[in-house]
Order: sequence, then C-alpha cells, then structure tokens
Amino acid sequence: MSKILEDLRYADSHEWVKLEGDIATVGITDYAQHALGSIVYVDMPEVGDEVTAGEEFGAVESVKAASDLISPVSGEVVEINEELEDSPELVNEDAFSNWIMKVKVNDPAEIEALLDAAAYAKICEE
Repeated sequence: MSKILEDLRYADSHEWVKLEGDIATVGITDYAQHALGSIVYVDMPEVGDEVTAGEEFGAVESVKAASDLISPVSGEVVEINEELEDSPELVNEDAFSNWIMKVKVNDPAEIEALLDAAAYAKICEE
C-alpha cells in the first residue's frame, strides 16, 4: 500500500501539492514512484517559468517508462529541487520529502479543486 499524507492535496495525475502562504510545493506521489520503478532522470522547469494547472511541466524517467508531469497549479516557478538533477533516485527513497518544484500560485482556489487524501486513495485502489 502506498503512503498518502493527509495534509496534502492531490491531482489525479499523481502529483501532490502542499500550500504554504502563496507558495505551492509540488512533487509526485508515493504511488507514482512505485508504479514507475527506479527513477533515473527528472526533467524540471526553469526558475521563472510559468506553469499552468492541467498542463505538462516536465517529466520523470525510470528504467521502465517515462511519465509526463502535470502541474496541479498555475503560477511562476520560484525554485526547483536541484538535488534531483544529480540524484533522481531520491524520489524513490521518499517521494514526499523530495519535491520537484515550488510555485508562487496565481489562484489558491486551484488547490481546493484538487483531491483530498481520501479521494486520492480511492483512485489508487482502482
């Protein structure tokens, strides 16, 4: 069973979001990293890029497959997790502490539209 944290919001494309003020931290879920297997590369946006909710912002590549990353929020990328450039496998070790990007959100209401932990758990069971 994959780990799902209660205090996060989730996209049905398997990204998680934690909002602190107007900064959203975004990563992929434990379920997603298990499904992908050993992650070998994380393609991230540049600081200063604009991301749009529901649109691709990067990709995660594993030994088995590549998967697009879909942004759960809209806004400006203010930070990327540079550790993942040299050590993408950190996502496999702990998907929740090894975030991918931080975004200054344009509309915090987008977070409310995302899934809570219980709703996300149902998707993972299907």
